[in-house]
Amino acid sequence: MPQPNDDRFRHRDLNWLSFNERVLQEAADKLNPLYERIRFLAIFSSNLDEYFRVRVSQLRQIKRVKKSIRKKLALRPSKITKEIIEEVKNQQNKFGEIYNNEIIPELAENGIFILDCEHFKKAHIKFVESYYENKIKEHINPIFLDLNNENELFLENSVLYFLISFENEDELAVVNIPVKECGRFLMMEGVKGENNITYTDEILRHEAHKLFPKKKITGIYEIKLSRDAELYLDDIYTGVLAEKIYESLQQRTDGQPTRLLYDAAMPKEIQKKIRKLLKLGKIDMMPGGKYHNFKDFFSFPDPTNNKKLQYEKLPALPHKTLEKSKDYFKVIAKKDQSLHFPYMSFSYVERFVEQAAKDPEVTEIKISLYRVADESDLTSSLMKALENGKQVTVFVEAKARFDEKNNITWGRKFEEKGANVIYSFPKVKVHSKILLVCRQEGDELMRYSYIGTGNFNSKTSEIYCDHAIFSANKNITKELHRLFKVLEGELIIPREKNLLISPFSTRQEFMKLIFNEIENARDGKKAKITAKMNSLEDDEMIELLYKASQAGVKIRLLIRGFTCLIPGIKGLSENIYITSVVDRFLEHGRIYIFENGGEEVMFYGSADWMNRNLERRIEVISPILDKDIQKEFKEILEIQLKDNVKARIQDAEEKNEYVKRKPKEKKIRSQYAIYDYLKEKHTT
Repeated sequence: MPQPNDDRFRHRDLNWLSFNERVLQEAADKLNPLYERIRFLAIFSSNLDEYFRVRVSQLRQIKRVKKSIRKKLALRPSKITKEIIEEVKNQQNKFGEIYNNEIIPELAENGIFILDCEHFKKAHIKFVESYYENKIKEHINPIFLDLNNENELFLENSVLYFLISFENEDELAVVNIPVKECGRFLMMEGVKGENNITYTDEILRHEAHKLFPKKKITGIYEIKLSRDAELYLDDIYTGVLAEKIYESLQQRTDGQPTRLLYDAAMPKEIQKKIRKLLKLGKIDMMPGGKYHNFKDFFSFPDPTNNKKLQYEKLPALPHKTLEKSKDYFKVIAKKDQSLHFPYMSFSYVERFVEQAAKDPEVTEIKISLYRVADESDLTSSLMKALENGKQVTVFVEAKARFDEKNNITWGRKFEEKGANVIYSFPKVKVHSKILLVCRQEGDELMRYSYIGTGNFNSKTSEIYCDHAIFSANKNITKELHRLFKVLEGELIIPREKNLLISPFSTRQEFMKLIFNEIENARDGKKAKITAKMNSLEDDEMIELLYKASQAGVKIRLLIRGFTCLIPGIKGLSENIYITSVVDRFLEHGRIYIFENGGEEVMFYGSADWMNRNLERRIEVISPILDKDIQKEFKEILEIQLKDNVKARIQDAEEKNEYVKRKPKEKKIRSQYAIYDYLKEKHTT
């Protein structure tokens, strides 16, 4: 991984904060309807929670590595953590300004009011008291703390609490806010004709004196503790480096606190007391607003049902061929078929699996599941296939972060029905999104493949921008069949010539393609690389892109998340230009195009140019062989590269400035333009 003392690389964790700032920009952008801006505040908050649980957690744990080892390995966790905390504080201040100075007043303009307990009207009080007694009270577990005695205080991860101070300075109390049981927001009753909403927090705050009738409360402050997730060192460190770090962290305690978010109104003396009780360092203390867990705003109610406050609905577009087809096998055998989510419905994938489950000629279905959805049409069809006597092989990724439990539960369900269920290997994740159906057609065994950039998940397909292709191309299906044999333990190497499969060939093939562009540039030929991905972190790939830039290769990148490459530096990367699109949907697809001396080659798939995707995950990158689909993918990518509404320039200064339109230049908001492009292409 690029180290922070190399000024040719950005530190991934710092640059990730630049990505989350783009999310915050969307919350401030009045092009977005009010409730969508609220949703972006929720996304920002949710992102930051995971960031502290995983990324900051890793930095904190590495601080426990012996200093001699840290120095030898050029690890500087304290410096990076301090920079992170400083930037997060800046972003939290911006967050507060957007919420208090923009969102709250605009809600009021639309007749929606968020009340705190100080603004409850007399007509509300009866409702508040009744709701507390009948709904909230039974779920509260107050913890009284006498600071003169030894106390062990455990706060659950991401659960909201009130820290309550009393007239006696040697006493504190912690009270859980039962959001899970009671919800976060409540429509207030008592005043007709008004749309008043309050937090569950505020009802509990109003009634808190009842918990301590003999005590005089002097302050009530909301707090939230983030604890680390499992330590995912394999995501960034490998080989001897990982082993040395692991050895040094054998005494690590799981679930160690990584951040205490507290109301900035809390007096310093009380801050010191809670910090001591939780055994936190000063760097672990993060001041915030009166309320935390803004990710709960995903469920913020809209009592007005005002359509102008939400995005206008974009109905899923029909696929020109698949929509009318009753036999997917027949149309796929004739020609590859592409899908683009969320512009098209995931139901086409579900229908394909359903048809395979019912078709008497289908003998086998193989699928890799990275994030298994809850009960869905796809999982139901796989169960139906088992009931119909098909051989079903399901590869379940047991280490998909935060989805481990759900994935394993589904794995057991498939096993109980008779599926061949394979779980992930030690230190290797299966991140590819692949499906293979084997069908006996007369004397010939035909294979049909589906390769995508997104998970087999109908819910996320409605908000993630992804691409997929159904194919019966024998070269592709044969190699995918070999890959499944590797997953099943029957082969060691898939021996691919067309597909790029990590960790076997993806890095080598991409490097060959880049070297080819370098040679062409040096020979005076047109040389160009165009790539779209989520993140760019691999130091070897970045070094090669720098060499390509120096050789005169024009490199145009579209990177939604973080990038460790620094573009636009004279003598190093002046031929590299990067933009990022953050908009209504989450950009998740990967597309790679190489000029190749005029005979352009194009790939798509599940892998970013990150070390983990190239070295420690099973990934599939497929060539796009169908000329019509090549044209379609390229035109979609070109629309995104021309975005001048939601694209931000990723420059050396990390200013996150929007791409500026030239005078009289047409506005291009790429996600909407792609919808219009596909609508015209598939409905005419």
